[in-house]
Amino acid sequence: MKVAVTGGTGFIGDYVVKNLLNLNHKVLVTGTNLNKAKEREWFKEVDFHIFKIEDLHNQNVIMEISKCDKLIHLAWQGLPNYKKLFHLERNLFNQYFFLKKIIELGLKDLTVTGTCLEYGLKQGALPKDCVTNPVIPYSIAKDTLRKLLFELSKHNKFDLKWLRLFYMYGNGQSKTSILAQLENALENDEIEFNMSGGDQIRDYSKVEKVSNEIVEYSIKNKINGVFNICSGKPISIKDLVENFIKQKSKKIKLNLGYYPYNDYEPMSFWGVK
Repeated sequence: MKVAVTGGTGFIGDYVVKNLLNLNHKVLVTGTNLNKAKEREWFKEVDFHIFKIEDLHNQNVIMEISKCDKLIHLAWQGLPNYKKLFHLERNLFNQYFFLKKIIELGLKDLTVTGTCLEYGLKQGALPKDCVTNPVIPYSIAKDTLRKLLFELSKHNKFDLKWLRLFYMYGNGQSKTSILAQLENALENDEIEFNMSGGDQIRDYSKVEKVSNEIVEYSIKNKINGVFNICSGKPISIKDLVENFIKQKSKKIKLNLGYYPYNDYEPMSFWGVK
């Protein structure tokens, strides 16, 4: 089986590509940075193409993707600037018309990663059939893309799996993520770590587990719908941080309350499979 992966050089994409190769699939990968791609251990084992989602004139790459058995679409520009309007003004339409083009050319199986932020400010356990109500440009754009694609699937025969990702951590994560910042502070033997109050309840999984689930859903045949990629186990950010410090056998003072809580996330939410 040949599987295309957009955004394959990203945090999640790197693990997804490795998982697919471990399962002996042929893999086509797109990315926007050749040097970054060459740093990946899998680079020489895949069919890699420099490609931007908005470049619909690149017919060669688009045709190659459409010939694949499956597409795992991870690419999304401009993160982690979640509140910027370009998610709605540019990303949404670029993403939709790219995927529509691929479908019209013959792709029959599409997996797209969404976000838990599509649920908006709802508190508590969030099942996959929970009504969405996103409140910031990034999540509004993702949720709208989902609706457009499912509407498109009524007119074109293809399987569509929309995977809502909750939070994750692991090697290669963004340097701005809380655990990456904490690890840097511990490695530098800093005395104090600035963070929020830490009372937020979240749903965290290791990136290896997340990528495994993405691949499992993508390679299944004849399934459609929305699925939560989550642990289902709520944990406070403070506990998450303290557990990480213990695992590293280090000590550091937590400066709780240094940062305000995000206004686009509820205080307490987690996923339900």
